[in-house]
Amino acid sequence: MIYIEQMQGFAHIQDLGRFGLRRFGIGHAGAMDSLALQAGNLLLDNPDNASAIELTLAGMTLTFDCSTPFCITGAIIEAELDGMPVLPYWRYTAKARQRLTLKRFISGNYAYLCVAGGFNVPLVLGSASTDLKAEFGGYQGRLLKSGDHLATGRRDTTLSQLGVEPIAFTNKIYATQSSEFDAFSPQSQQAFFSQGWQLQANSNRMGYRFSGLQPLALNAPLEMLSYAAPAGTVQVPPDGQPIILMADAQTTGGYPKIACVIQADLGRLAQNPFSSNVYFECVSREQALRLYQANQDYLNRIRRCVYEAR
Repeated sequence: MIYIEQMQGFAHIQDLGRFGLRRFGIGHAGAMDSLALQAGNLLLDNPDNASAIELTLAGMTLTFDCSTPFCITGAIIEAELDGMPVLPYWRYTAKARQRLTLKRFISGNYAYLCVAGGFNVPLVLGSASTDLKAEFGGYQGRLLKSGDHLATGRRDTTLSQLGVEPIAFTNKIYATQSSEFDAFSPQSQQAFFSQGWQLQANSNRMGYRFSGLQPLALNAPLEMLSYAAPAGTVQVPPDGQPIILMADAQTTGGYPKIACVIQADLGRLAQNPFSSNVYFECVSREQALRLYQANQDYLNRIRRCVYEAR
């Protein structure tokens, strides 16, 4: 069990999300940086889909009621366990009544507090993820707050300290051309993959909004039917400033799609600072598969490190 003493911002329970339900209008939800979540879970010898706390740009203070291995992945944050520094992507074992303080974000937007066994919350439609719009899943379908008590999956467990290589941050994000790419002017096609796009402060888990010096324009007006809209879809509304759908995106859309961020880079996109410039590079499907495999290779290295430390 953990006891949340103080909550400074937004935090909620997430796993890898809900799959196969978008045809019913049920969103995916899940971690904004799924690679970081999986890394933390594997470091603790959890299933990679175990639930964790996702924090957004603000910290929290909590205490443990028994020996509990934990780690923090994703964003790089300043943290202390009873005044001793806690490093990102390292696992530690907290003892009963020890206090963990997640103080401030140094880089990145989304951090994951993973614990041994994950958090014991009810599965809703096969997932522990919080759907904030529909108000179900996670812990009572809501944001966490001071005074909440969360049961952990494994009690009175001890693991040796072990650290792994953090996931590097980057503002170069890979994307593929999407179904309406050819409907955009040649100048817009080039602009999307060449100019910097500033990430706007009104971005959130539903979508990342960007602004650029050269708005994106169609060759001619385009009438479109609604379509299935997965995370990573780059929609272009009439103002020509792209929106990239993220973890809490709606299930359908209607704006023309110029590109789609590859699955391997969605977490890296999510960690870019607001007001910073992001650059997109076009890759083929084959290149996207190789980049996905590189992420899997990283997770497999963690598995080997944990196996060798047993």
